[in-house]
Amino acid sequence: MAAGEGTRLRPLSERWPKPILPIDGRPVLATLLRELAAAGCPHATIVTGHLAEQVEALAGDGTGFGIELAYARQPSPDGSADAVRRALAAGAQAPCLVTVADTVFEPGDVARFAGAGANAVAVRRDPPPGPGIAAVRVENGVVTRIPDDDPANPYAAASLWVLGPELTPYLEGVPGPPYELATAYQQAIDDGLEVLGIEIGATRDLTDPLDLVEENFPYLRTR
Repeated sequence: MAAGEGTRLRPLSERWPKPILPIDGRPVLATLLRELAAAGCPHATIVTGHLAEQVEALAGDGTGFGIELAYARQPSPDGSADAVRRALAAGAQAPCLVTVADTVFEPGDVARFAGAGANAVAVRRDPPPGPGIAAVRVENGVVTRIPDDDPANPYAAASLWVLGPELTPYLEGVPGPPYELATAYQQAIDDGLEVLGIEIGATRDLTDPLDLVEENFPYLRTR
């Protein structure tokens, strides 16, 4: 999902889409595509919107990253469930791995999570739940509430999902806009579908302009 406007990253995101900005001196999207290829994903569909041409120019057909790429457009920022619907309409098929395109995961975490099961949500402790970061309640390895309103819950949604074919019908009729993936998952859980909660390591994201400097300092020190 690479269609967002990155409003908290303005004014940088007014000129560049968030997925092409660097962490460790490399575009976040480039790092993610290589992780997906290493996880054994042969194909990916990138959903673009804001400054779509820059994202598509960077990723191309995927040859440079070892993965075959297709694209779908999201004309307006109508949420994550809408983005996934557009990817499926463009040819993506469930079961599939769903992720945002502006987050760097610890090496190997994408591959480990991709083998989790038919329906799953990745959770992390770092960064923890907070403003703009939903908590996820996990009991005995199974998600029971997303988002969760318990302030003591240490698990945050890590923006990484496995979407099985049993869950795709729940993408329709999600209240909105925005139409959010978490709502679809919770509706499925309420209907008795088992969704695994898999803990992964820390994630890195560019939330505000200062993050761009901080996330690239270690890289710059080695140059």
